[in-house]
Amino acid sequence: MTSYSPEALEQFRQVQQLAYRCVTAIEQQLTVGMTERHVARMMRNWLSDHDVREYFHTPFVWFGDRTSFTGFRTPLSFAPTKRRLQAGAPVILDVGPAIDGVASDIGYSCCVGHNPTLEKMQDDLEAYREMIPELVAQGCTARQVYREVNRLIAEQGYENRHHVYPFGVLAHKVFRMEPGMLQRVEVGGFGLRAVRGLRNAALQARRGVEHVWPLWNDHDMSDVPISHGLWAVEPHLGLGPIGAKWEELLVVDESGARWLDDDLPHVRRWEARRAAAA
Repeated sequence: MTSYSPEALEQFRQVQQLAYRCVTAIEQQLTVGMTERHVARMMRNWLSDHDVREYFHTPFVWFGDRTSFTGFRTPLSFAPTKRRLQAGAPVILDVGPAIDGVASDIGYSCCVGHNPTLEKMQDDLEAYREMIPELVAQGCTARQVYREVNRLIAEQGYENRHHVYPFGVLAHKVFRMEPGMLQRVEVGGFGLRAVRGLRNAALQARRGVEHVWPLWNDHDMSDVPISHGLWAVEPHLGLGPIGAKWEELLVVDESGARWLDDDLPHVRRWEARRAAAA
């Protein structure tokens, strides 16, 4: 099992904060007519200007019905396209930068203009942030957490869209990547060192090493306790052509389960909306 020192967790928190600063900065620059590819380049340039040279995964950008993965058939479907941004269309910005081997992976929903349906979905996503650490702390397996999230998605009247991701993941392990010659090599938008790390963890699990399965999904291999470490958790809701999500790092260790950082845009949004309602 992997537990991190407070100093190490602070390093991961800083990289996660950097990723969120990137997507919120790019959000302010979004204009109608931009393509997904152009926005992905903007994100990559912003991160390059802030000393990012390696990625867990490079920027993904989805506009309109692509936020709910409409028509996605292969991993290539996730790559940024020439789709142009329309007023009021949902947007998801998703990126996993790494600095000195310390990786993050975040996702952010927004739009240009006003979209009441998206706003309601963003509000409803708060329940997952409250529920997931409680389930992990109770000792639920990854598969049980996945199914409880599915239950809430159906109860809220939405569709589970994270099942469309490769391997149908609700969450995956994030780790410090070891130094090596492959630091800047990318395969299909993913850093090669990140891919190798996940692959090695999966191979260990298949060989019978306990509690190291690196994915949360609805497969038999996920029906094991969630191991200590850092997990990128990404509940992704769909309602017809509209998709919404957040993604951030969850810490699991001997103390239980907790989010790495509460000072994040979606958390501040929920707090502001409650304050306004009061």
